[in-house]
Amino acid sequence: MSEAEQERSFGPSALLTPANAITIARLLLAPVAFVMIVRQESSWALFVLWVVITTTDSLDGYLARKQGTTRSGAFLDPLADKVLALGGLWAMVLAGRFWWIPVALITLREIVISLFRSYWGRKGRAVQASKIAKLKTFLQFNAVAWVALPLTTNILWIGNGFLWAGVAVAWISAVQYISSGSRATSSMDAST
Repeated sequence: MSEAEQERSFGPSALLTPANAITIARLLLAPVAFVMIVRQESSWALFVLWVVITTTDSLDGYLARKQGTTRSGAFLDPLADKVLALGGLWAMVLAGRFWWIPVALITLREIVISLFRSYWGRKGRAVQASKIAKLKTFLQFNAVAWVALPLTTNILWIGNGFLWAGVAVAWISAVQYISSGSRATSSMDAST
């Protein structure tokens, strides 16, 4: 057995993996962060919690690649990212820290892309995630983080700058998804 095979200890149908445990913990801690955002907007405890639950996305991805990716992880990880990003942004809207228009634009993008991927998924065709989508998530997580950080909570242009950059990158990535997904599915149709 090769070293790579020894490291891959979980098959595609595994549910209880270390990567999934981290993702589930992120999902369970998300509502705590949302309540903290609405109630206090910024604090060191909120900032640390937000950084932990958003940066551990890299850790669960690393573990999944090292120990074996799973279908459940492929579903849970993007779900956790969407819950955290949208929940954190909408909590900031409820707290009066972000304007609702950019958050609504981000939410609309997520709905459009989810419907697009679902449509092609029902036809048996997967639309691969765009590399720029990671940047979108990073910007959205950081928009919340800069407001949650007590040292920068009142420097409004920082959080708003990350928020609007997140809107722009979200829609650029949406165009890329639709364009590359349409090209891939068109070439598949032509070959059948």
